[in-house]
Amino acid sequence: MNTSQKHRRFCAEPMGDKLVYELPGIGPVLGGRLQNRGIIRARDVLGRFLVLNKDEWKFKNWLRDLCGANAKQQRECYNCMREWTSNNL
Repeated sequence: MNTSQKHRRFCAEPMGDKLVYELPGIGPVLGGRLQNRGIIRARDVLGRFLVLNKDEWKFKNWLRDLCGANAKQQRECYNCMREWTSNNL
């Protein structure tokens, strides 16, 4: 898997209070859409990822339906959540 610098940086640090647009695959536009829906922090996305039992299909569809994320954005965010939880939970 070829990961971006944003992915490596995110997965290497505690999540803390990182904002949603700090997630790989989520930039200012999608981040703004998520924030308008009440998803402010990366931990809010993590919570949904866990509620969906880390299911790739459900998580990607949730992102698509909630903020219009395309397939690449969905994949980048999912891969980040998967790696972060594997390393930290």
